[in-house]
Amino acid sequence: MANAFYNLAMPKRFVNKVLQGRLPSAGLELTRFVLNTTVGVSGFFDVASRLGLDKSDADTGQTFGVYGVGPGPYLVLPLLPPLTVRDTVGFAADSFMDPLSLFVTPLGADIGRAAASRINERAQNMTLYQDVEDTSLDLYAAVRNGYLQRRRKSIDDATRDRDTDWERIADPFESREKSVHGAEAQSTQ
Repeated sequence: MANAFYNLAMPKRFVNKVLQGRLPSAGLELTRFVLNTTVGVSGFFDVASRLGLDKSDADTGQTFGVYGVGPGPYLVLPLLPPLTVRDTVGFAADSFMDPLSLFVTPLGADIGRAAASRINERAQNMTLYQDVEDTSLDLYAAVRNGYLQRRRKSIDDATRDRDTDWERIADPFESREKSVHGAEAQSTQ
């Protein structure tokens, strides 16, 4: 079921990767979606990961972070994952990129799916959650700090991915320019 939820969220990841300037990653996202939707039976099976196309994530909150928007206060809202103000605005924007929003109220569909996804995630990671609860003196602070660190890393990784992609794209032109200037310098000697 988790694979189907992930597959349905492709439009938001694709659009946000394009907005972040991560065009090769956006192409890989589209390839994953086509493979998992067709061969993976509507995304219930993750065929793309078996072929070496790893899962990734991108959302509007991350896009805001890549462009320098600060996180704002940390929020805990019923039925939703932990969020900051930036990520809450991004979550609402992402709901409009949800294919289910064509049939149901956009935010209502996303909140319902987020709640089902959280329940599914918790069930899959029950021992991990229990270990965190058992070892934390302040569970709220541990979850908040873990979330904020994970989001900071996610934004840093997205920025690094974008910069690496653009360096690869620009490199052939720089190499050609250097070789042209080098040939001109040799011909004048």
